[in-house]
Amino acid sequence: MDTISDRLDKSVGAETSGAPVVRFENVTKRIGGKTIIDGLTLDIAPGQVFGFLGPNGSGKTTTIRMMVGLMAISEGDIRICGSSISRDFERAVAPVGAIVENPEMYGYMSGYANLMQYARMRPDISKARIDEVVDFIGLKGRIRDKVRTYSLGMRQRLGVAQAILHRPKLLILDEPTNGLDPQGIRELRDYLRELTRREGTTVFVSSHLLSEMELMCDTVAIIQGGKLIDVRKLNGAEAAASVHEVAFDVGDPALAAEKLGVGAVRDGLLIVQADREQSAAINARLVEAGIPVYGIRTIKRSLEDQFLEMTGGGTIV
Repeated sequence: MDTISDRLDKSVGAETSGAPVVRFENVTKRIGGKTIIDGLTLDIAPGQVFGFLGPNGSGKTTTIRMMVGLMAISEGDIRICGSSISRDFERAVAPVGAIVENPEMYGYMSGYANLMQYARMRPDISKARIDEVVDFIGLKGRIRDKVRTYSLGMRQRLGVAQAILHRPKLLILDEPTNGLDPQGIRELRDYLRELTRREGTTVFVSSHLLSEMELMCDTVAIIQGGKLIDVRKLNGAEAAASVHEVAFDVGDPALAAEKLGVGAVRDGLLIVQADREQSAAINARLVEAGIPVYGIRTIKRSLEDQFLEMTGGGTIV
């Protein structure tokens, strides 16, 4: 069956304006003579939830550690809001909020006291901002309780609250849904999407839950063996205009495929790779050829299906 390429440009977020919030410039990381990240080049546009996926050993966690300065870059550079992690670290991380692994809090203190402690380290966080974030993250009723009494989901929400107190332009979350129940995962997903809408924050998130990433993210990047292998838009106008498998319920599928010169017959349907405009054109050609069209539907493949196809079935971590 003839196909139309659905590969996206590595510079994503065409529908958003402004310079990239994050720019990976041929980033390479070697440890003990082994290349963990190999020439990663990628731009992340502002105001979106950006997912980072990779099979076991792909270098996902290593990349995040380099982004927040926990690991040095061997070659290349990472720029955050235009500033170099390698040459101007303090300026580069100033607009960043991050949770790497699990949020660390003082269990004997209240949630509010933990936030106040963090606020004292920065001159630009007011009491009004703390109250605003507490209300936004849904902890108002428990914020005066000691953190040791919090559930895992509440601790995760408190960690997000701390990370966004200073209104970061970039929020980095490493496996934020680990250990959360379905309700906690959904709440976190809703908070993150609202955060991008309300404050324009770009969220860079890694997760092993493909179904959640599909619901949460606007864009996902997939790496394997330390190399970027694909970038996919999941939401927005660009995703709607991308190529999909389209099923045409027609009177004579074999004849339709012959007339079009493209497509294949599967389960009594004509299957063609096409975007929205191409689907309309195919429908018109079938009608002109005298072939009745009873229905048209897009066969949307899940992110899990796409991931397994691209990585050859590698597991995610």
